[in-house]
Amino acid sequence: MAKITIVDIQHKQFKKKLNGYDPTDVDQFLDELIETLEDEAQQRAAFEAEAVDLRERISHFKAMEESLQNTLLLAQRTADEVKASAHKEADLIRQEARVQVEKEIATYGDRTDDARREHQRALETAEKARSELRSLLMTHLALLDRPEAAARVPSGRIGNGASFEPVEA
Repeated sequence: MAKITIVDIQHKQFKKKLNGYDPTDVDQFLDELIETLEDEAQQRAAFEAEAVDLRERISHFKAMEESLQNTLLLAQRTADEVKASAHKEADLIRQEARVQVEKEIATYGDRTDDARREHQRALETAEKARSELRSLLMTHLALLDRPEAAARVPSGRIGNGASFEPVEA
């Protein structure tokens, strides 16, 4: 069965019979029916337009929601990457500092070893000089203790180039 439209109702003609309905009442009822259907058609059109508008808004809000979710995910990933990068950089700085400290410790150790060797050489040189001086003094003391040797040394120069005058006893 086909749907009846407002135009169908407006153009509908009924057969007239002897004991039928009052044509004025029927026409008046049909006019009221047409008016009601027109109002409902207008309301339906308004509701359909509103439904289309609401669907568009829902679609827009869903797109915004998806965009916001993507933005949040991107922000979270970026924050995680920045955090990971900061941790890597901190680890690298610590590692570089550790290497630098180890180099400095090695340098100070080498300097300490050099200073100890230099100190040992200085001690050995001082001991050698003391020993040579002691030996020289002992030799001169031995010479001074021998009476005949003092008499034989002519006036003039001693072995180291110093001059003296012999003292007569």
